[in-house]
Order: sequence, then structure tokens, then C-alpha cells
Amino acid sequence: MPLIDMATGCLKNLWRVAVVLILLTLSGCLVTFTGTIPAHDIAPSALLGTWASKNAWGEPLELEISRVGEGRYRAVSYRKGDRKNRDEYSMTVAEHHGRWYLSTELPDKYGGHFIMGGFELIENDQLVVYSLDPQRFKQWVEQKALSGQKLETDKGEVLLIDSPLEQVFGYLDDPANSDVFLDAAHYQRVPK
Repeated sequence: MPLIDMATGCLKNLWRVAVVLILLTLSGCLVTFTGTIPAHDIAPSALLGTWASKNAWGEPLELEISRVGEGRYRAVSYRKGDRKNRDEYSMTVAEHHGRWYLSTELPDKYGGHFIMGGFELIENDQLVVYSLDPQRFKQWVEQKALSGQKLETDKGEVLLIDSPLEQVFGYLDDPANSDVFLDAAHYQRVPK
């Protein structure tokens, strides 16, 4: 299977995993973390509701995001009209230096642990989700700026970052590292 097809298929499944997820690029490597974002920040109320998009094959998708507790959210993704075959995951969010992040636990087939991405609510009721560039994280690990290791999973290689999240946020919040965020998905709000 060509690498692009493999990455596209994994990307589709990971977006269903949680709002995005997304965190695959053409390199085929996923960035994961040993820790998750603590459940203490409250997401912008505009994030809640139903969103629509299309997957790589042009199939319409819907994503429902709801609050399920203090600092905890649920993302439910399905092909439009097919709520029986849906994927549902809980996530936490955090705001750091004006940028919003989300985190969710991965299934065992992806190595468990947690993934993280960014999101932005923009004009015209749009939700943009960003993945993290695995190549940049690989460089930071090679440079010993962050601690991590490569792991093999049922679905391919992942890069597990075991540095404390505050240290990771130190790199993500630095404007000089803004290119670590890759545009992963665009959603349009579904009118009520």
C-alpha cells in the first residue's frame, strides 16, 4: 500500500478517534505523549455543537462535541446519517498563550498513550484542527531538547514523548516554532 494511501487511511481513523486525530503525516509517524492535558480548562462555548466536513474520499462526516464534566468533553464522529457506526472519545483542552490544544487517549492498536493537537475557531463558524509535525518532534528528541523514543505498534511507528507537558508546551508556545502546527482538518458548523 503506498505511503500516502496508508497515511490517509490512518488519518481518517484518527480523526474519528477524537476531534482529529489526525496526527499522521506523510512520514507515517504519530507523535504521542505519556501524559494528557489536565482537565481544568474550559473550552470556548463555540466549540460545542455539531460540525460537518468531508473525508479524503469525499464522504460527508459529522462531528458532535459536547461537555461531559468539569474540563472534559466528548467527540462523536460518524459518516453523515450513520450514527450507529460512530466513534466516541473523551478529550481535555487547554489554552496556552492564545492557542487552544486538545488531548485524547489512543486505542491500544496505536500504542495507547495520548495524542495532542491544536484547534482554532475562525470566522464564518469554522473549526480548524491542527496536528503536530512529527519531524519537528523527532528533531527535538535527537537534539535532546525533549525526551522520547520510537515505538512500534500494530498500526506502525509512533514517537512517544515522555518529557513533562509543561516542557512540551514551552516549545509549542514559542512563536518561532509556529511551523510545528500542520493544518489537518476543516469543519463547518451545522446550523441547529
